[in-house]
Amino acid sequence: MHTINVKTNARFDIVDITSEVQKCVNEEKIQSGIAVIFVPHTTAAVGINENADPDVVFDMKNAFNKLVPQHDNYEHGEGNSQAHVLSSLVAPSLSVIIENSKIVLGTWQDIYFFEFDGPRNRKVHIQVIGK
Repeated sequence: MHTINVKTNARFDIVDITSEVQKCVNEEKIQSGIAVIFVPHTTAAVGINENADPDVVFDMKNAFNKLVPQHDNYEHGEGNSQAHVLSSLVAPSLSVIIENSKIVLGTWQDIYFFEFDGPRNRKVHIQVIGK
């Protein structure tokens, strides 16, 4: 298993981790298989989305904030209930296919770490399986 560190810079931050995941695949010298990416935090997540237009990240943050407001009638006393809800909506893990030693993504896709309770130093675990 590989662990990468992600430093986030805002309460709500979206960080491209595609190159770090590909480095893990390269280190394992896997030709064909899968990589499982797991975020061991209850206020962060991982997902795949568009990499070409930076407005997509802005729009995603805006939509998430409208969908789950930061300040609402939450019972959780730490003040980060929005982060817990959003991390559950996005997901703590995902799997990507590896073929010809490369992560298989669509033309406009990258892998993103979603920070909902930053800024923080976070960890992401990557397990590469294959031959």
